Amino acid sequence: MFLHPLSSIRPPLVGISPPLPSPSPNSTVRFRASFPLSHHSRNKMTTNATENDSVEPSQKQGVSNSDPIIQYVVLRRDLIDKWPLGSIITQGCHASVAATWTHLDHVDTAAYCSLANLDSMHKVTLEVKGEQQMRNLSEKLTGGGIEHKLWIEQPENIPTCVATRPYHKSQIASFFKKLKLCK
Repeated sequence: MFLHPLSSIRPPLVGISPPLPSPSPNSTVRFRASFPLSHHSRNKMTTNATENDSVEPSQKQGVSNSDPIIQYVVLRRDLIDKWPLGSIITQGCHASVAATWTHLDHVDTAAYCSLANLDSMHKVTLEVKGEQQMRNLSEKLTGGGIEHKLWIEQPENIPTCVATRPYHKSQIASFFKKLKLCK
């Protein structure tokens, strides 16, 4: 009697599908997987790869080098001075991912996260003095129609970081021109 090599490791799933016959030495197994694509991905897949070979990644996505897509991340200086560096970096990562994920279907976010641009993302990390300045910045961004995430660390309920969704620099830089680079 022939036992399939995995039959002793994994019992057959009862009631889900009929058992498959053991493969013969000459049989071929083929798998087909399909994954849903966003409408942005489908549009980009129609481009002929040979016509894009000599084009910069940012140009493939319609991003001008003079007006790059950029994400701003703003941390609190008072926490930088008190908390471990790893914890501060984690707060920025949380806010950045949340802002990006929340606006994943936006055309700028899709371009920013595209495979063609993955190795050339632009982020600017800035700082504000404390909690009140962080809240004021979030209100200013909301008032200006700038989509962002105010990350509030739980369970402490401490606002730690603001991150914007990816924007063209020309659309957003003016909101951050008075802030210092985080050092």
